[in-house]
Amino acid sequence: MDFINNYGSSDEEDNSTVDNTKSTSTLMTVNSAPDTGFDISTSGHLYTAPTATELTVNVTYDDLNRPTLGPENPFQDRRLATQNVVNGHVEQQAISEMDFRTQHRTFETYGYARDPSLGTATNLAGQTGQGLMGTGYVGNLEVAAKLGGVSIYDRVSQDLRPNRDARNKRESKGKLDEVEGPDAYKGPWAGYEDDNVGIATGLNQEQIEDVQAIINPAKALTTKNIAQETHTESTIFHGASERDYLGRTYMAVPQDIDVNLLGESGEQECFVPKKLIHTWDGHEKGVSSIKFFPKSAHLLLSGGMDNKVKIWDVYHDRSLLRSYIGHTKTVRDIAFNNDGTKFLSASYDRNVKLWDTETGQCIRTFSTGRLPYCVTFNPDKSKNNVFLAGYSDKKIVQFDTNTGEIIQEYDQHLGAVNTITFVDDNRRFITTSDDKTMRAWEYDIPVVIKYIAEPDMYAIPAVTLSPNKKWLACQSLDNQILIYGARDKFRMNRKKRFAGHLIAGYACKPGFSPDGRFISSGDSNGNVWFWDWKSCKILKKLKAHDKVVTNTEWHPHESSKLATCSWDGLIKYWD
Repeated sequence: MDFINNYGSSDEEDNSTVDNTKSTSTLMTVNSAPDTGFDISTSGHLYTAPTATELTVNVTYDDLNRPTLGPENPFQDRRLATQNVVNGHVEQQAISEMDFRTQHRTFETYGYARDPSLGTATNLAGQTGQGLMGTGYVGNLEVAAKLGGVSIYDRVSQDLRPNRDARNKRESKGKLDEVEGPDAYKGPWAGYEDDNVGIATGLNQEQIEDVQAIINPAKALTTKNIAQETHTESTIFHGASERDYLGRTYMAVPQDIDVNLLGESGEQECFVPKKLIHTWDGHEKGVSSIKFFPKSAHLLLSGGMDNKVKIWDVYHDRSLLRSYIGHTKTVRDIAFNNDGTKFLSASYDRNVKLWDTETGQCIRTFSTGRLPYCVTFNPDKSKNNVFLAGYSDKKIVQFDTNTGEIIQEYDQHLGAVNTITFVDDNRRFITTSDDKTMRAWEYDIPVVIKYIAEPDMYAIPAVTLSPNKKWLACQSLDNQILIYGARDKFRMNRKKRFAGHLIAGYACKPGFSPDGRFISSGDSNGNVWFWDWKSCKILKKLKAHDKVVTNTEWHPHESSKLATCSWDGLIKYWD
């Protein structure tokens, strides 16, 4: 029967073979739907239709940026695209207002605060300063470890509280009858001792002074003459001899001409100049300012962008007489004293220098560390040793040339001071600034007595006083010359307006004829314009230079003589 049991058909043999194979091999599972990385039913994420325009619940940022279908692209990182910028790596953080103020006060009191980039901070009690990195606090980590990372509102044990004796003590209130000096009355505004200690490092000197002025208002007047005597100034005399056969220098007023240079200005009738009679060519670069010698006007002083000041002869051979060398940058403004024996030069090297006109010696240097934009002597005979300088830090500083000290400071402007003009018998002066205002001051009193500001006003970079001392010609940056009264009320004269020229942001100083009949001004195209004072009509337009004309100076004793200077480096004399 064995052979019957062993007998089988061919189909049975095939089946037995297949069965044996299945028992000895491993099957491979093929999944036609790959896993996308998360299970919709268990993930708890909110999914919306791609075309939905409104969401009724708050959706996380990750859910909003998930792909619509399929897995995320492993080669695309949306976060890095917005975080990596040119200046570095940007990460947005959010902190509540109360938490911020708490940590800010904690840092001011204890010197440490919780790191806002971390959610929660661990307890620091018992840890040393070496093991505090990564604990979630910034600042003085040793104090943070000592106090256990408490905030300003948490209780601190008695032995860990700051020492009260180490706190700054309040300054004395002072005496009621004292106004100035160390015992001046401060009252409730008295500061604390060593208030200037602890100012953040990394600030420049100007920022530190501003912070100290805010901390201690009683010491706000801290401007000093910080000029260092360099003794590098020099002078060059360009004439044949410094003295003539009578021993006179070029300071002597010439008597061999047919013009009375010692007479009063404006006695003769003036006319508009017609032709060029002389050109002074000595500056290597542009000329910023020119001034005639006081009263006689037989000399002409010029300050240039080649860092030099030069003085020229107006009569005789009209040659260059002397060069004053000492500045390292452009000379912006110059000013004579009453008798012309001395003059000031203000430069972009932050220095104001006082020169002897005859010998070329630099008498003294003045500096506050800021840029001086304008300088002028006090015209009063008894106060001619005092001059005012307008600076880029919005201040007008009053210097004494005898001592070199600062005796007063006027600080009310909100922009750089451009001009200073004495009016009203030298009892007051008018200043203009980049803050588009005009302010009138009582001399030696740092309080504004008149504030002129209109919504349509522009900055005034140049001002000239009329010969009769009643009017101020103000060059406005909206291409017109405005006239203000130079008496008590300082009001604008609405009937006087001179326009037609283009100054395009340049400081083109206007000029008055000695008799007051004409007013002149340069423009940005090298032209000189003349207007009639009464009718305000344009009388003449003269092509004078190739570049902007910065100044027009009328000769006080000639009927039609006019000097102009320009950025082309030339000074021209017209008749």
